[in-house]
Amino acid sequence: MKATLNDKVIADSADAIEAGGYRYFPAQAVRREWLEKAAQTDDDLACPHGVQFYDVVIDGVRHARNAWQYEKPLPKMQQTAERFGFWKDVKVG
Repeated sequence: MKATLNDKVIADSADAIEAGGYRYFPAQAVRREWLEKAAQTDDDLACPHGVQFYDVVIDGVRHARNAWQYEKPLPKMQQTAERFGFWKDVKVG
C-alpha cells in the first residue's frame, strides 16, 4: 500500500491498516521530513483521540492538513497508535 502525492511516495508499507474508512501507515514507513505540524483548530483540540494534523510539503508546495496522527487514540481506535492517515490531495492505494 502506498500514499502518493504528485508521483512522490510519502508512505509505503504492507502493514497499512484500515480503520474508520481510512488507511493508516506505520510511522517508520512515512517520509516524515515532508510533514510539518499544522496549527491545531478548536475541532482538533476537541477530538477525543488527540488528533494532530500535518501539512505535506514537497518541493516547496504546501498541501495543508493532508496527513494526521492520533496521539492518544481511545480503545476503539487504538490500532492507529503511532500511525499516520492521509487524505485530500494524497492518493492511497
